[in-house]
Amino acid sequence: MKLQEFKTKFIKLKENGYIPSKRNGPTGIGYTLESSLGILENNNAKPDIEGAELKAHRTQKKALITLFTFNNKVWKMSPLEAIKKYGSLDANGRKGLYYTMSLKPNSAGLFLEVTKTAISVRHTSGEIVALWSLQSLADRFIQKIPSLIFISANTEERAGKEYFYFYRAQLMKGTSPELLENQFKEENILVDLRLHDKGTSARNHGTGFRVYEHKMPLLFKSIKDIA
Repeated sequence: MKLQEFKTKFIKLKENGYIPSKRNGPTGIGYTLESSLGILENNNAKPDIEGAELKAHRTQKKALITLFTFNNKVWKMSPLEAIKKYGSLDANGRKGLYYTMSLKPNSAGLFLEVTKTAISVRHTSGEIVALWSLQSLADRFIQKIPSLIFISANTEERAGKEYFYFYRAQLMKGTSPELLENQFKEENILVDLRLHDKGTSARNHGTGFRVYEHKMPLLFKSIKDIA
């Protein structure tokens, strides 16, 4: 869909006010928006509108989404060694590193350190577990989300059914190491370690970089209201 076509259709959708969800549950908002705009649901990874991803969020809720995962050449000690030294048992009795990292040390003594050029998972002993350059994270971010059309919606519940009022569309582009540094320091970007001991190796599900949906605009250099 071309951007101008999207604008025309979105303005008409705004004029309709609250509309009922076309699907129950968390995915109802995205499905309802796309269906109302005439965008067919698919699993294609290509951007929806002229190179921009389309993302809708409920203004009143603070849901978390995963921006991307990134593990390439970041481990400063072997993941299996890190699990054995700093891991804890999960519900299945496996030892693993399943932690959402904070600037404050957790029960294992691990914390997130943020500098001008990098973020790292460290132990209070001074040992560095993993390190990411902010430039590499900015590059990964732009690779995954080169531009975003961010749709805000108010919600109401009527007779047990969710209704949406899609009231704002913003076009967001670009990020920078400086922006990401600030958002890590504000703890608006969360870092999830997700790996466990498989005996002779570590099973890594990918370190997740997550953000609250309503904080998404803080990650972009350029933000413009388009409808």
